[in-house]
Amino acid sequence: MSLREATFPPPKGEGPRKAGEGVSATSPGGESARGGSSLRGDRERRDLVTHQVMDESRLIRFVAAPDGSVAPDLARKLPGRGLWVAADRASIEAAVKKNLFSRAAKAPMKPAADLADTVESLLMRRCLDQLGLARREGVLISGFEKSLANIRSGKAAWIIEAADGSADGRGKLLSLAKHMTPPPKVCGVFTADDLSLALGLENAIHAVLLEGGRANRWTIEVERLAGFRPLLPPEWGGEPAEAPNKVLDGRGSAP
Repeated sequence: MSLREATFPPPKGEGPRKAGEGVSATSPGGESARGGSSLRGDRERRDLVTHQVMDESRLIRFVAAPDGSVAPDLARKLPGRGLWVAADRASIEAAVKKNLFSRAAKAPMKPAADLADTVESLLMRRCLDQLGLARREGVLISGFEKSLANIRSGKAAWIIEAADGSADGRGKLLSLAKHMTPPPKVCGVFTADDLSLALGLENAIHAVLLEGGRANRWTIEVERLAGFRPLLPPEWGGEPAEAPNKVLDGRGSAP
């Protein structure tokens, strides 16, 4: 499966519909065939693996593709009945291994063995795309000095550091952050090349995402990504700020 979200054949008289397009409609215990909900995170669904009811923002929606494969619907807008799995690698791998998609759909479904890898890659892409939008909207600030100023002002919701950036500059920003109340969260999952491409810059190392609606939407996506890879690289050596990502602890494994 490519890293683009699935495009399904449209209903008669309509153009192609991609994930992120279309209308949503839900009903208790299931969905209509018109698609899922928005990313507001104000609905609850049941996880296929644990049967735990949780907010949609903590889940990944899947639908049956026309060829019988299982298609991730990260924007929750593709037509068809949604099948929901907790947003972490272990849960998706368990759903594939135990044939839970077919059981829930009561029809044969053929999930790819690397479905969890596909979801992780799509989440990475969505997070980077939203950072690009944030920069164009003027709510993502890049550069060491500007990042430092916005952290000091208390406007930063997230500090975004290149995973392979300089430890010296990163340390200074995170040292300041741990004295803020509350401290901004920290993301170090993207490389400098990832950030530079997403932001349209030559050498993106340090950035901050300012508080507001865009930061709230990005938080939903990056917290789902945290179920697939740690937001703080292990090579950074421990918590760089005062438990900035404590809310994310415990994500990434199925009970």
